[in-house]
Amino acid sequence: MRSHAKLLSTLAVCLLLGAPFTTGCAGTAAKEQQELDARKAISHLDIGGDHLAHGRQALALREFMAAEQLDPKNPKVQNALAEAYLAQGKREDSEKHYRRAIELFPDFHDARLSLAVLLILEQRYPEAQILCKALLDDPTFPAPWRALANLGFAEMQMGQLAPAREHLKLALEYQKSYWPATLSLAQLELKEGHRREAIGLLREVLDLTPGPAVQAQANYQIAEIYISLGQREQAVAHLSSAVQQTPDGLWGKRSEEYLKLLR
Repeated sequence: MRSHAKLLSTLAVCLLLGAPFTTGCAGTAAKEQQELDARKAISHLDIGGDHLAHGRQALALREFMAAEQLDPKNPKVQNALAEAYLAQGKREDSEKHYRRAIELFPDFHDARLSLAVLLILEQRYPEAQILCKALLDDPTFPAPWRALANLGFAEMQMGQLAPAREHLKLALEYQKSYWPATLSLAQLELKEGHRREAIGLLREVLDLTPGPAVQAQANYQIAEIYISLGQREQAVAHLSSAVQQTPDGLWGKRSEEYLKLLR
């Protein structure tokens, strides 16, 4: 009876004090569950990242969606979802998640840069220009050459050739081996009719070995210039290289079609 009375007394005190023990336990449990969910989300994020890196886009998206269920306010999860949707060509969904990632973490440089690339793909060049300039104005952004290359490309597409050249060259001053800037500068030289200069830049891209798809593009464009210069044999050699590099890719197929016309 005494122990029962003591228990009732203790419960009464807890009620009078607002049940601090119960609230404390519930709060601790909720926090622990939140931390567990966050760790699980990171695990899904890592697995999804591996899937995405190996071209398994649907599986990647599945993992990222599971991560979002567990930790919807994690900006890295939102960024990963954007990348997965972009890989599937779902640009509207991709943009939504890039913007959500930036909303959750305004200093998320990679998300801002990727969103700029998406806007360039959408041919929304003025919007991409604004994002790139904002990154360049941020002294904490660690890779200004990337924003400069995107900015230069957007300006070139808008016909702003002088600032485009300035920004692309500055990108290469920061990072000489950054092939996207070199490739864009080659396109700029072509726009201005500087064919020999364009060939030199495209050869620089090839020397950097950026990957079969980009190398095939560079070879195809070099071949087009050689055709315009009347150097058929050199053109055939570069077209053949493009076919070997990406036989089933866009530039490989274009090169194969071009070779048929030349034979």
